[in-house]
Amino acid sequence: MALNLDGIIGDSPALAEVFKVLEKVAPTDSTVLVTGESGTGKELLVRALHQNSVRHDKAFVPINCGAIPKELLESELFGHEKGAFTHAVRSRPGRFELADGGTIFLDEIGEMDLSLQVKILRALQEKEIERVGGTTIKKVDVRVVAATNRDLEDEVRAGRFREDLFYRLNVIPLHLPPLRERGNDILLLADHFLNGHCCSKARKKLTVSEKAKEMFLTYSWPGNVRELENFMERMSILCDSEEVQPEDLPEKIFHDIGEKPLKKVVETIPMRPAGFHWPTLKDMGDKELRLKEFLEAIEGRLLAEALEKADGVKNKAAELVGIKRTTLIEKLKKRGLL
Repeated sequence: MALNLDGIIGDSPALAEVFKVLEKVAPTDSTVLVTGESGTGKELLVRALHQNSVRHDKAFVPINCGAIPKELLESELFGHEKGAFTHAVRSRPGRFELADGGTIFLDEIGEMDLSLQVKILRALQEKEIERVGGTTIKKVDVRVVAATNRDLEDEVRAGRFREDLFYRLNVIPLHLPPLRERGNDILLLADHFLNGHCCSKARKKLTVSEKAKEMFLTYSWPGNVRELENFMERMSILCDSEEVQPEDLPEKIFHDIGEKPLKKVVETIPMRPAGFHWPTLKDMGDKELRLKEFLEAIEGRLLAEALEKADGVKNKAAELVGIKRTTLIEKLKKRGLL
């Protein structure tokens, strides 16, 4: 039966090797440790692992171990009984119980506190958990898949990660390659993201010039797939022509590949107070947008430009457009720019 790889785009040899391992391990109940740099798409891979397993019709329960304060993480994982701590007004199941029969995904497990690692080890070995403040043992049938962007062997040597837990998790290691090692997958993903964002923003379809494609293939993409997606959204908003050209690309790409940045040709109408022109109905018609979409596109361009000029510093970007930082963050989240 063919693998269900919904959401994963690419046919590079590096990714094909990952799929080979995925096909073998998915039908089993073996514990899997997914490693890879931040932004490579580890959760997509884990979801594919679940979808191709015998547990696919049961729950898939993810939890980011690095995003929850350590004093709350135990309760999130194992649940708690009423009165176990302040504000525990009722009993509540944890993620392990919610995943019973299915798969639990422990993302960023390298961030987990040592004291909790002991309890995770017990859940793996004994298939049982105990709620915070509880006195009874609960049996759970879950497949555990973990992911990290850290080198856990280094963490073990440094005393920050339990060696016994590392070996228990690392039954089947699955390494997701960085985007820079995936060759033409970069162009497939760029086209996919660019088409998607142009469609969602009611923009005309954009293409990428041959020279820009060469630069994409040479750039190191330190933020991996996440960086590429955010960048293509920016292009869908800021690119004025029907084709993404090298002059549309940020200086960081030129610096990374060792080329001199190009100066973008500015429109002949200067954006100065004396020469300022308000957008017209013709401008809106040329873009084939309705009023709301047109205004959102203008606002999106200004926000993206402010964020770029501020080098990603949100306080500074908010000052540039004259709004509060919280308002800026809300607008950026709405557009998927965060």
